[in-house]
Amino acid sequence: MTPAARLASAAAIIDRISAGKAPAEAVLKTWGTENRYAGSKDRRAIADQVYKVLRARGRLVWAMGGREDGRALVIGALSLIDGLSVEAIEALHSGDGYGPKPLSKQERSRISMTADEVPGWVAAGLPEFVVEDFRHTFGDRWAEEAAGLMVPRAPIDLRVNGARATVDEVMAELREAGLSPERTPWSAWGLRLSAEPPPNVQALEAFKAGRIEIQDEGSQVVCWLAGVAPGMTVVDYCAGGGGKTLGLAMQGLADGASRVEAAPPEPERIWTPTGWVDAPKSKPKAATVAQAEGRLIACDVVQKRLDNIRPRLARAGVEAELIHLGPNGGGVEDIVGIADVVFVDAPCTGSGTWRRRPEDAWRLKPEDVDRMHSLQMAILARAAKLVKPGGRLVYVTCSMLRVENEATVDHFEEDHPGFAPVEIAGALYSAAMTDAARETLAGLAQGHRLRMSPATTDTDGFFVALYERRA
Repeated sequence: MTPAARLASAAAIIDRISAGKAPAEAVLKTWGTENRYAGSKDRRAIADQVYKVLRARGRLVWAMGGREDGRALVIGALSLIDGLSVEAIEALHSGDGYGPKPLSKQERSRISMTADEVPGWVAAGLPEFVVEDFRHTFGDRWAEEAAGLMVPRAPIDLRVNGARATVDEVMAELREAGLSPERTPWSAWGLRLSAEPPPNVQALEAFKAGRIEIQDEGSQVVCWLAGVAPGMTVVDYCAGGGGKTLGLAMQGLADGASRVEAAPPEPERIWTPTGWVDAPKSKPKAATVAQAEGRLIACDVVQKRLDNIRPRLARAGVEAELIHLGPNGGGVEDIVGIADVVFVDAPCTGSGTWRRRPEDAWRLKPEDVDRMHSLQMAILARAAKLVKPGGRLVYVTCSMLRVENEATVDHFEEDHPGFAPVEIAGALYSAAMTDAARETLAGLAQGHRLRMSPATTDTDGFFVALYERRA
């Protein structure tokens, strides 16, 4: 493909992303399947152009006079991000072959202008209605936090499954596969891969055999803060895809269970009434993990999500009970007041993952945030009923927005005086945390609340609050 044809394809893909709800990654994959003529270098160049536009979409829309179509955004990116001259951009828009048609007078005028004063929300790269929330939360650092969330590409974090392997073993295995893993700073079970070039983790034998899972380090940290220990009854109240369910399961392994227990060998010959015969060959059984007595219960309102957790549990070598929740939280009546840990990874806007899915920033509306806040308050109140006296309640979101985080737990604390705050600093003393985590994250915590973000911890954006039921 010519450079001009790549631009035309990028513009068409951006329009498709804007028109639907599918992740950009899925839209790009579908486009590649539909257009087999595009080679790997073409697909890579087109994807880079698409993500470049998505990350700077607010700025580009403003620069192009409010236009939101893919063509205008690509033209704006060539000027504002790539720094091409008007003449160079015109050369790429000659209309020849499969390239884009020539620039209009309006387009030429927009990329020829020099803005004297760019609005703050445009410079930050955030949706306009989100800026006030960031200012309230982060004060003078709000622009730095916005840039960390919207500009860089996120690395690929892995969690080593201690039931299958050690971190050192997995590091050696990944290096043999041609990758360059590094240890994550906060999670003792985490490894980090560069996103450039993007590794195909799911094709690795380590992934297929359950020795690793793809999980952002911030997501690992909130699992370790839950304080799960062998023998506990643990409820993952909003299990979703099951990533945190697996993290919670790993903490519940019996002491010393850093390996799977091999199934006992089958006899070669067995006795029957007619004499000794060769034993029938049974299908090989997956090795099981040595687990202490306890229960791990994963709940969700969508049955399909629970069904999708099953193969992940099997691959990791752990077990969990799966409960399909009713629309008002029904289905858990028999576990009310018995859980040692209730982990609430609440539905949220996902704004903490915008560096991975920048398209979601521009799909978000103010009413979506308000709806999530109301839903979170209802879910947290229902989940709290499952905690036994002395048990821990963990509230988590992958949101950067105050209304989904501090505002939600403020409301919970006012309505539930029987739940006492648990200091983050104390919860950091887990073998799954590094010494650096105990020092740095304790400094970032506000008592029983902790915020992590790309700018402060080089993780996705996460919020966690810890409580103990006293009555």
